Amino acid sequence: MYDTATRVEMVKKRIRQRQREMEKHRIFVLSAICVLLSAALAGLMGIFTGAEQIAIPGLYGSILLHENVGGYVLVGVISFTAAVIITVLCIKYRKRIKTNDSKEDKRT
Repeated sequence: MYDTATRVEMVKKRIRQRQREMEKHRIFVLSAICVLLSAALAGLMGIFTGAEQIAIPGLYGSILLHENVGGYVLVGVISFTAAVIITVLCIKYRKRIKTNDSKEDKRT
């Protein structure tokens, strides 16, 4: 039989392990969302730009001077907005983890 201190330490160890597992799961989900978002943006770029190819090698920057510039601007704005939202969520998540860790350290 374990004494109370040993059982409490085992419970705390299991809680930390579960928290790490949950964090890994969240990171996996966020990575999957980023991949899906990237694929969706690439698809939107193809749809909104008309998927026309300019056949002049070496002048890829001149595509922005073409008629379908609106699609590129839309995709750029959506990409920037998504990046800002993801960054803000990650910062909030990191702050919450730090506060939880500091509270846990104060308890022990």
